Amino acid sequence: MSYDLQPNILPSQIPKLPDEVFQQLRKFIYERTGIFFADNKKYLLESRVSRRLTALGASTFSDYYGALMNGAGSSELCHLINAITINETFFFRNEPQFAALETSILPEIIEQKRKAGINKVRIWSAASSTGEEPYTIGLIIKEKLQPRFPSVKFDIIGTDINTQVIEVARRGVYRDYSIRSTPKHFLEKYFTREADSFIISEEIRNAVEFRQLNLFDRDAMKLMKDFDVVFAANVLIYFDFNSKQNVVSSVYNSLNKGGYFFVGYSETLYGLSQAFKPVHFDKAIAYRKE
Repeated sequence: MSYDLQPNILPSQIPKLPDEVFQQLRKFIYERTGIFFADNKKYLLESRVSRRLTALGASTFSDYYGALMNGAGSSELCHLINAITINETFFFRNEPQFAALETSILPEIIEQKRKAGINKVRIWSAASSTGEEPYTIGLIIKEKLQPRFPSVKFDIIGTDINTQVIEVARRGVYRDYSIRSTPKHFLEKYFTREADSFIISEEIRNAVEFRQLNLFDRDAMKLMKDFDVVFAANVLIYFDFNSKQNVVSSVYNSLNKGGYFFVGYSETLYGLSQAFKPVHFDKAIAYRKE
């Protein structure tokens, strides 16, 4: 999950966002999602939210905020979140993390579970965007791990706060940008090309379950249980300190003992939580729940 300025409206056509309304909108978004827009991101909020004014028949940001506070909030929140979040990802991104998952983490977890008489492993892509990350996990499991551990059942869950990208993920249709780092073998075996699109196989689509989820919603997070591995790349950098602690604490509760937590390369749990033990792999770090 990432945030950027990609306006569909000419800058001259974007209404001005008054400072007072910016503060109000920022607070509204933060209280419901944990996403925090710093003062220097006002331009971004102005650009992204401006398209929602027309949808609600509002001519100014003040009118839009008034509509949010007078009954439109519950239905509009989903559209607002979709407007302010954009998602950039691709297959086999953060490859060292996937290598650690394949060669070290999953074999270790499977062995521990075998000793306990358990044959199910649960993996969660917590900011799955348009699906490339959980589908990459599915491809690795199908090709590399399922043949070694045929009796093990793998549950892969992908979640995102943005409902639009969840629908894209469920369709499993991608363009060149998404598949540019995909090894040729996987591309030939698990994708079908139609014109300028690449459609992932039904077998891999069926291996991943997608859900809409707000990581800042503690009640919803309580339903995410018994995971062995959680990926949450490029999410924490968009929260303030309190929101980060909230999310990390919820992820900790979602993990089984001995489970692993991956964050993005520019992110760290240092100063946020002492409940995880950093584990170093080749060019990757994971955080283990002790």
